[in-house]
Amino acid sequence: MKDVSAFLDRLTRPAELVETLGDDRARCLACGHRCVISAGKRGVCQVRFHNGKSLRAPWGYVAALQADPIEKKPFAHILPGATALTFGMLGCDFKCGYCQNWLTSQALRNPASSVSVNLVREVTPDELVQTAQRLGAQVIVSSYNEPLITSEWAVEVFKTARQNGLKCAFVSNGNATPEALAYLRPHLDAYKVDLKSMRQENYRHLGGALKHVLATIEQAHALGLWVEVVTLVVPGFNDSNEELWDAARFLAGVSPDIPWHVTAFHPDYQMTDRDFTPPESLVRAAEIGREAGLHYVYAGNLPGRVGEYEDTHCSGCGRALVRRRQYQVREYHLDEKGCCPTCSLRLPGIWSSDPRHVRLNQHGLPRLA
Repeated sequence: MKDVSAFLDRLTRPAELVETLGDDRARCLACGHRCVISAGKRGVCQVRFHNGKSLRAPWGYVAALQADPIEKKPFAHILPGATALTFGMLGCDFKCGYCQNWLTSQALRNPASSVSVNLVREVTPDELVQTAQRLGAQVIVSSYNEPLITSEWAVEVFKTARQNGLKCAFVSNGNATPEALAYLRPHLDAYKVDLKSMRQENYRHLGGALKHVLATIEQAHALGLWVEVVTLVVPGFNDSNEELWDAARFLAGVSPDIPWHVTAFHPDYQMTDRDFTPPESLVRAAEIGREAGLHYVYAGNLPGRVGEYEDTHCSGCGRALVRRRQYQVREYHLDEKGCCPTCSLRLPGIWSSDPRHVRLNQHGLPRLA
């Protein structure tokens, strides 16, 4: 077995999201923990560390690389039917007990995830973009682990991607800082935030702070990023009507046009004592979202069991404009400006400039890159 920390420490460069404090200390600005890191020490995420000269940030590799539908992220208002090339590194600033990507996200934090070092592939931004082009991807996404803690590498990839006409997105826990969002904004088109709970006590168990996530949603939207939010509905954790109402009202207060995805939990990692989320709970959450004033609410990952909540409807006239089944786009009726052909309302989002090229009825299965 490789020495995981020594191996990963080699794949780093001086961090840019950093404040130098003197006395061989630095404050990391990549996530809301704002770790003050002394020489020889690591941040909460374990993959950002101080080598005695500078704060170091992960660079030049992927530990996961996969092409799959943009709907799987999930994004519903970004180029429906598009293929997204998604890359991830190792590490996270949270410790979610139900993480389905724990093998990569908990590297250096959970010894059981040490085998993830064998997934590491050294790559260049050019190679990633060439892979995206070969697979017909229109979007490149940083995900799987927490992308905020590897922002410097993501920005380097996104610079090349945008030069080649690709859209760029983050799938994140939302534990950002204003400095990180400002750093990312010139290179990023979309930001999906996991709003895991509306209770600070729940976030404490997950290793984060609710206030940072709520602030990230507000700030990302104010910066002009396209923002979508997902809440994994976990039985007995965050599925009460009161908490779902709190989430929906908060999002509607930021903008009623923010799409809210409510998705089903399955037992995983360290949380195997809960039941699977039933479709009735997702429909209940989606109905709460609509009643709270959100225009676009989606119930995901239980295909065919959540009624109309897989589809995109015009918030003006109610027409179904994008019909889906799981990750497949079955019908697409927006025009080249993203407008409803019935009432001419432009739907918020990033839409195809040529609807004839929207990919319908794709198999929807991921492809390893």
